[in-house]
Amino acid sequence: MDDIAIGRIDVHSHLLPGIDDGCQTLEESLACARMLVEAGYTHSFCTPHIWPNLPDNNTSVITERVAKLQRELDEAAIPLRLFPGGEINLRPDTADLSAEDVVTYGMCRRHVLFDLWAEKIPAFFEPAVKHLQSMGLTTILAHPERMRAVQDDPGLADYFAEMGILMQGNLQCLGDPPTTQTRQVAEQFLAEDRYFMLGSDLHNLKSLPLRLKGLRRAIEAVGEDKVRQLTWDHPKQLLPLAKS
Repeated sequence: MDDIAIGRIDVHSHLLPGIDDGCQTLEESLACARMLVEAGYTHSFCTPHIWPNLPDNNTSVITERVAKLQRELDEAAIPLRLFPGGEINLRPDTADLSAEDVVTYGMCRRHVLFDLWAEKIPAFFEPAVKHLQSMGLTTILAHPERMRAVQDDPGLADYFAEMGILMQGNLQCLGDPPTTQTRQVAEQFLAEDRYFMLGSDLHNLKSLPLRLKGLRRAIEAVGEDKVRQLTWDHPKQLLPLAKS
């Protein structure tokens, strides 16, 4: 699997079976992987939720589970290369995390993905983000268009940029109905070149077609070259051994 040529890279997926609210069975994970490959994906980061109620979702367990799923993909002849990662829910106690407790892309200690659900940007936001950045990590905010605070004020994208935060758009939001705030903000950010990358945020086989519809919508909106940058060129920076 190491010699797979790089195509699209999914930077946000809940592909690991039975580890969070994503795929629940191995069979579902394999079916989702096949669908990703059919859509042109060659690599995927497995980014399970990092929540207090999921204490086993840590660097060692996630790495082990990714290796196990990779063996299953190889056995099933599904040409998708997996890498470990995680989606950290930003909380007041994030500012207390030690470096070894922070789950990063590829466990390479270069980039970290976090999410936040808030109607207003909380007071702990800056201290928590700066704590992660103090470890030398590039911080990436998952699906900002799903946050009520951003829907109410898309101008927060400037604030995030000033803080050195990159943004990852959610493909599902681009597949949502045109009247929804998620799609309107996602399309605005896409048109304004706000996103660093786009991820599927796949959770299950039932919802994956909508996310791939969002990929097609993104291509319609800004063209294949730009979407290649967001699903291919920029995500290559996250790989443990980046290739040109």
